[in-house]
Amino acid sequence: MNFLESIKMAGKTLLSNKLRSTLTMLGIVIGNASVIAMIGVGEGGQKYVNKELESLGPNVLFVFPGNRETQRISFDVPKTLVLADASAIVSQVPTVAGVTAELNSRQVVNYLNKNTNVNIIGTTPSFLKVRDFDTNKGRFFSDLDMKRNNQVAVLGADLAEKLYGKSNPVGEQLRIKDSSFQVIGVLEAKGSSVGADYDDTALIPITTSANRLVGKNSPYGIALDYIVASARDTKSVDAAQFQITNLLRLRHKIVSEDDFTMRSQKDALQTVGQITGALTIMLVAIASISLFVGGIGIMNIMLVSVTERTQEIGLRKAIGATQQDILLQFMIEAVILSAAGGLIGTVIGASGIMLVAALTPLKAGISPVAIALTVSVSGSIGLFFGVVPARRAAQLDPIVALRST
Repeated sequence: MNFLESIKMAGKTLLSNKLRSTLTMLGIVIGNASVIAMIGVGEGGQKYVNKELESLGPNVLFVFPGNRETQRISFDVPKTLVLADASAIVSQVPTVAGVTAELNSRQVVNYLNKNTNVNIIGTTPSFLKVRDFDTNKGRFFSDLDMKRNNQVAVLGADLAEKLYGKSNPVGEQLRIKDSSFQVIGVLEAKGSSVGADYDDTALIPITTSANRLVGKNSPYGIALDYIVASARDTKSVDAAQFQITNLLRLRHKIVSEDDFTMRSQKDALQTVGQITGALTIMLVAIASISLFVGGIGIMNIMLVSVTERTQEIGLRKAIGATQQDILLQFMIEAVILSAAGGLIGTVIGASGIMLVAALTPLKAGISPVAIALTVSVSGSIGLFFGVVPARRAAQLDPIVALRST
């Protein structure tokens, strides 16, 4: 019997038991769809986070108080960075184009009968340049506003609409905590970035934030949540990181471990890549269990098929079929089941990825490599789990098989 004839016979046999064949393929279908969907969603998540980090700018450096060990084990990070550190970086680090600092707090903002609890960011006038923001209405606060501790505020686009509707809030008054502030500007809408939604915040001079809202909680000046420095260009990032580190070590009189942590966009991208890669591998490993279960299902059904077709096997052997012919017949049936299940699962998985991409911010993509790999694996599973029933069928004694009822 030639190979083509074996395929035709296998197809007829499987089609004659459509329900059983469909249920047998189900495990492979679910496994393939899950693996392809998980890989696509994992890649989409990584692209989404990378895009968010890239929006910070390739030249941006973040300096946080406390070292990595302190940040890991303590909820109360020591206040080791102060506003004077940010000023020193501006004046003494030649590879830096701009520096800003932030002091954040959650406060209740009131306007007439409307109130909301939002993040109040105390920052410096260089915020717009360093963080690549712009004002849509009015102006941003100036160095003079910061020196005089003026009670002025710049609102995010969403917060302005929430409090003032469609009217222009510039020149209006609002209350933050127990103090009255004048709205002098509204930021252009930019959306959230790495978990921070600046559209739903109010920005005030950092000196005003320290004196009116948060308080000075460091004996060396205004304590900061972090400093953001912008290098002159991409090539200057490493030099800026080195120079800032040395400057802060000198200012803080550090002789051993640093009391601050510096992170660049490159560091963040590497960390995110490792985390999302590990999560994708874990999800794929979990989904792959379905493929293994599907393979066991194929083996079980093929063993049942061998028992049911004992007389057929005996008759074929009696008229000249060899053990190799019988082995090939059952192996082809197992591979057809697994390959067909793999193709159907691929279509379902690809459809799921397209649905996720359409309904969520995750730009999940269909990976041709993942499709080729999962279909190959599903076919191999059918081949692997089909060996036992195929060998059992091939080794049947024709006389015993013909006598069986």
